[in-house]
Amino acid sequence: MIDELSYQSLAILAAAGVLATVVNVIAGGGGMIVMPALMALGLPADVANGTYRLGVVTQSLSGTAALKRHDKLDTESIVPILIPTISGATLGALLATWIPRETLKPVMLTTMIAMAALIAFRKQTLIAPEGPPLQPREAPRSIVGLFVSGVYAGFIQAGVGFLLLGVLVGTLRHDLIRANALKLVVTLAFGIVTLAIFAWAGLVSWTPAIVLAVASIIGARLGVRLMLKVPPSGLRWFVFACVVATSIVAWLREYTGIILSDKLTL
Repeated sequence: MIDELSYQSLAILAAAGVLATVVNVIAGGGGMIVMPALMALGLPADVANGTYRLGVVTQSLSGTAALKRHDKLDTESIVPILIPTISGATLGALLATWIPRETLKPVMLTTMIAMAALIAFRKQTLIAPEGPPLQPREAPRSIVGLFVSGVYAGFIQAGVGFLLLGVLVGTLRHDLIRANALKLVVTLAFGIVTLAIFAWAGLVSWTPAIVLAVASIIGARLGVRLMLKVPPSGLRWFVFACVVATSIVAWLREYTGIILSDKLTL
């Protein structure tokens, strides 16, 4: 599969990648900006899904390394948490490669709008219950939550951080900083697995993938600088507005023929 995007399209994509990574660093949910943007620029839904995964890997790797340097990573919890999430992500990614394109696109756009609305309208409840952190075997329902989060991550990815934090903080009692560190390790691990699956299926457009990967490195640095200045509560509404806007553009391109940029040549 050979993909050709105009320089204008790549510039738009790079800007979306930087913005999405900044959002991810500060509050999470940035992937819900990039995915509809990729589809609005002309990538088929399944290719957009696979292409985004390289940016997930580079972003997670950078964040994990930074938090490990600050001794915020609970290494004992990594393997027990990875087992159900990677299992679920593998299943989700295989499912995403199997569903026909014409079905996958509306499913993905609708799901991302619903997830963005949930994030925007619900109150934040990421406060760890009292008590020491638990391992998944000590809280069996967390295994189900981690597996379901993995399936969602493999299938769509965008917004999965909120699902993971709900389990890591709300059920396994990790404080928010250490939960974020574990979340990044998890997204790095299943990012590598799902990227391999999508690449094997021929569903990665490498030029925009590399653009997103570079943009994520830049966005991560900007996000760290801004995270103490921008309130996450207000940013959730910004993410919701971006998701709705880019999803509408993607729908219009699909069903009315509106062209925002040079279409991919497959």
